[in-house]
Amino acid sequence: MNVIECIKKRRSIRKYKTCKVEHEVIEQLVDCARWAPSWNNCKAVRYTVIEKDYEIQTIANTLVASENVNIVKNAPMLLALSIVKNRSGYERDGYTSTAKGATWEMFDTGVACQNICLAAEELGLGTVIMASFDEEGVTKFIDLPEDELIIALVACGYPAEEPKAPRRKEVSQILRYH
Repeated sequence: MNVIECIKKRRSIRKYKTCKVEHEVIEQLVDCARWAPSWNNCKAVRYTVIEKDYEIQTIANTLVASENVNIVKNAPMLLALSIVKNRSGYERDGYTSTAKGATWEMFDTGVACQNICLAAEELGLGTVIMASFDEEGVTKFIDLPEDELIIALVACGYPAEEPKAPRRKEVSQILRYH
């Protein structure tokens, strides 16, 4: 599969088969994520795998928004993406040299997350990115280091569904030439 085909084929998967994702495959996903560009090559994104069923069920039942409960309950694995604070978007002297300031952390995490999702598609896995969860609760539950900020949860597993592509706006509706 080429990159453009992978981009167009990838869907958010919300139902998974019960089989676990092998550690070698997880490591491949994170290897692809580490190739994502980052601010000043700071590589501040970190990855925490949650794969024990009772931990996934605890997160599903107590720490995610209602629209994500069934997704998380059904997922054989969650990947928590976090960022080392005050690195992405910051110069070595502590100043931010972009109007985006510390929010550049979201960009770096998003690029790494997209690499994970595309690599997962290539490897026969499905993913869905979630941002509706109790950040403080998940941070404590997974014992995230104090210098990290959780950005997203990604449910991941072998798909038990093949959703159709939603409608997209035509290029002519979203592209401007100046």
